[in-house]
Amino acid sequence: MAKENPYINRDISWLDFNYRVLQEAKDPRVPLLERIKFLAIYSSNLGEFFKVRVANHKNLLRVSKKTKKELGEDHKEILIQILKTVEEQQKDFSHIYGKKIAPELRRAGIRFVTRKDLNQKQKDFVKDYFEENLMFYTQPILLWRDRVKPFLNNSSLYLALVMETEDKKKGYYYGIVQIPSFSVDRFIILPKEKEDLVEIILLDDIVRLYVRELFPGFKILDTYSIKITRDAELYIDDEFEGNLLEKVKSSLKKRNIGPASRMVYDRKMPSHLLKFLMSNFGLEEIDLISEGRYHNNFDFFKFPDFGKKHLLNDKLPPLPLKSLDNKESIFSAIEKKDHFIHVPYHSYDSVVRFFEEASEDPEVDTIRIVQYRVAKESRIMEALIKAAKNGKKVTTFIEIKARFDEEANLKWGEKLEKNGVEVSYSMPGLKVHSKIALVTKRTDKGVKRYAYLSTGNFHEGTATLYSDMGLFTADKRYTDEMKTLFKFLDTGKKEGIFFKHLAVGYFGLKTRLKSLVKEQISKGKKGRIILKMNSLQDTEMIDLLYKASMHGVEIKLIVRGICCIVPGIKGQSENISGISIVDRFLEHSRVFIFGEEGKEKVFLSSADWMVRNLHHRVETVFPIYNPEIKQQIIDLIDLQLKDNVKARSLNFKKNNTYVTNDKEPFHSQIETYNYIKKLS
Repeated sequence: MAKENPYINRDISWLDFNYRVLQEAKDPRVPLLERIKFLAIYSSNLGEFFKVRVANHKNLLRVSKKTKKELGEDHKEILIQILKTVEEQQKDFSHIYGKKIAPELRRAGIRFVTRKDLNQKQKDFVKDYFEENLMFYTQPILLWRDRVKPFLNNSSLYLALVMETEDKKKGYYYGIVQIPSFSVDRFIILPKEKEDLVEIILLDDIVRLYVRELFPGFKILDTYSIKITRDAELYIDDEFEGNLLEKVKSSLKKRNIGPASRMVYDRKMPSHLLKFLMSNFGLEEIDLISEGRYHNNFDFFKFPDFGKKHLLNDKLPPLPLKSLDNKESIFSAIEKKDHFIHVPYHSYDSVVRFFEEASEDPEVDTIRIVQYRVAKESRIMEALIKAAKNGKKVTTFIEIKARFDEEANLKWGEKLEKNGVEVSYSMPGLKVHSKIALVTKRTDKGVKRYAYLSTGNFHEGTATLYSDMGLFTADKRYTDEMKTLFKFLDTGKKEGIFFKHLAVGYFGLKTRLKSLVKEQISKGKKGRIILKMNSLQDTEMIDLLYKASMHGVEIKLIVRGICCIVPGIKGQSENISGISIVDRFLEHSRVFIFGEEGKEKVFLSSADWMVRNLHHRVETVFPIYNPEIKQQIIDLIDLQLKDNVKARSLNFKKNNTYVTNDKEPFHSQIETYNYIKKLS
């Protein structure tokens, strides 16, 4: 009987990824203030995970037994495993911060103080600060069982109070106070006592110090921080009927009032208070996560550097893409040959220039673009508006189901429409996740088209942080099929549409990927597959990779996030090896390489190998035909495969251990920068 293929649950695998982020916070090789940023990233990631994934599991607990059986997963068991894993990680988080980072901050001249550490001058400052900036926002509430049940705002910080009256006759009283961290800075810098020492008190501790003034007649015995995270999924991905735009707008209003997906509480909270809060807010054991004394650690994103630049990463200034930047006309340069860009190592200016030059070029007739996530301030969007005002036809497809960017995308859509841009919004039942743009010129010599295809969004902000690859081209093999793709996005009609060069989601993308894997299976031990992506979850594709491994195909994986495949199992996946790289830049590129050395087929992609990407999204996988660019991409992937500084193993026996060997330290992101610098 054939051995059943193993899979790692996607959410457990995601928690493994987030732990790799936490590993960066405790890595002494990472500069101190950068380690604090990784605490913020870990916390922010986890909050979003509970708002969406955990909330989804809890909703599925309520479905019928028949539906549960059809789903094929024990969601309660998964939830228990999630909560256990998170509890363990939170203890590690507290240790990293309390025993590692805080002492190093003190040695660097930055000290967190509590209310017990304040001198008189600082107490006077804090008292004035509380009365002038905080008292109005604290909203003190005395809790009564089954009578007073306040609504706690999504992800807001609160103090739960244990109190008693002066006569102590009626036992404990409970109260709640909001910590106004959304209105006021979390980190309050105290008046200096020593020139070389910065002292900081957290907003939480200021409220703790003066909370007694909010409950006259009661004695405050202690305070414990809590927060509730609410279900933030819009549940509109599979809507096929009605006005989708209005449904998104309506759902956004409800995002912050959904049911609780977790309550985070101070692990030192007494059981009687915890039980009271559970009863008051209708929570169960499965809704609880214990943390340290402080929550919402994503606020560390705003932690000041106090001018201590030596505690930050050395700068890696973006490099010019000289093949385009030095040319008078970007379109003339693209017409001559394809150009490759790899941000954030390259400057994003050439992408911005692509649109700004198109907006002014008198020969440009049409600009088409797909927008998935948009920067709040965007020169690209402003260039589209300018182009429309200059009489060009500008069409923008905006995906309003881009999770947590729906509101920003809607605002840009409305602004574009007001300024003459033709805006299309989400397709029923599908997300459009392609990252493509097409510019059309009408010249004396006929129609010419210029394209930009990328693994990442048209987002000037993330282009400085996310590692993505893009291609500028006028090659008709791309541009003709992109014209067809935009026609589909305009009309929604798929009849008669066929793609030969591009692999497009909803038009046989998965079939194309499967055929590429099967081609390597047919080569046996001569076959080779290298896959770099954010997430690998689709079991049909995983099964095919297992099959390839059993036929002797060498498979190398670079997967940043979710990885449901299990490499390294003898007789099943022993020819599969996997690493994950978490570093200063977020690895976001998707690169697929098939074939032995010298005969590789190389593809860049907007799509990960997840069910949602391969079944429910319009994605674009595009081949690299230019031999020079193809070799550059292969070289860049080879640099990552050599990493023994930031690479972690995805082997089932050594998961998340750093890759080590007897070679000199090889830091792939630094080596990538040096490689790009030589090309520039």
